[in-house]
Amino acid sequence: MYKIAVIGGDGTGPEVMAEGVKVLKAACQAEKISIELVNYDIGGERYLRTGEVLPESIIPELKKFNAIYLGAIGHPQVKPGILEKGILLKLRFELDQYINLRPIKLYPGVETPIKDKTPEHIDYVVVRENTGGIYTGLGGISMKGTPHEIAVQEMVYNRFQVERCLRYAFNLTKKRAKKNTLALCGKTNVLTFVYDLWERAFHEIGAEFPGIKRDYYHVDATCMWMIKNPEWFDVIVTGNLFGDIITDLGAITQGGMGIAAGGNINPEGVSMFEPIGGSAPKYTGQNVVNPLACIMAGSMLLETLGEIRAASRIEQAVQKTISGHMKSMSAGKMGTGTREIGDLAAKYAG
Repeated sequence: MYKIAVIGGDGTGPEVMAEGVKVLKAACQAEKISIELVNYDIGGERYLRTGEVLPESIIPELKKFNAIYLGAIGHPQVKPGILEKGILLKLRFELDQYINLRPIKLYPGVETPIKDKTPEHIDYVVVRENTGGIYTGLGGISMKGTPHEIAVQEMVYNRFQVERCLRYAFNLTKKRAKKNTLALCGKTNVLTFVYDLWERAFHEIGAEFPGIKRDYYHVDATCMWMIKNPEWFDVIVTGNLFGDIITDLGAITQGGMGIAAGGNINPEGVSMFEPIGGSAPKYTGQNVVNPLACIMAGSMLLETLGEIRAASRIEQAVQKTISGHMKSMSAGKMGTGTREIGDLAAKYAG
């Protein structure tokens, strides 16, 4: 029995989550896996209604679950930053989800904007450090509103944070057993303190993995090669800020936000899985948003729990749904409605 917390969230989040849950249940039933789903009312509507962003009592509750399944966070009537920091970042930090895992994989039948690239060229994973760096909020503003206003936001890493992220990335590369290549994405020529730490740790830990080839790319070069030669990559590891940027670049090369899923991973605790396209409030209630990213997040959830067969069922179901029934990954252009895509994927997963 797996106990899974479900957070539909904002905008189209509840819509895609309904389809994700539908497919998750079908795959689990087919593999005789018992799951208990518990819904949580967290997001913009709750904040507007009660003034609460994330009640303190919820964190201890969530620690008792096997995984968290998230739809989307972001409400047009709530100032940017309130929900993102108060829910997403707080959950990552409080649950110590120190890995953000983003598969960049192009499926057959999905268009990529990169000319002449096919699924054999785009199949790699980005490991982003998820609880340190510039997103921890260290810094501040002085003399706000004056001509001499100062804003400081600091990128801070300790050796422990860097090492555990790198070890996860080396082990993942070994587990994938594809190109057996791990690339560190940094900026050692400018961020000479932080990425010197990353690079030294990268090579020291890498010596423990003699079967893994080590590459290094500056972040700007990484962006170029992700477009020109994505087939070079197997696993990329990087810090929080750079990871946030390059994974969205990767998402568009795999067909866009409608197919891109991600996991916030605590290998020793509770992990959270989500589509990465955001709440897309302008599409709410229209049955036109693509649920496949959320469905694939469910596949990642099962894989992380060790249920490989059920996870594979969902991935294969997504591929069958794409190849036989969808014209596009973009909202409103799919040729099939949100609910209908969920029904098809659930049928194939079962």
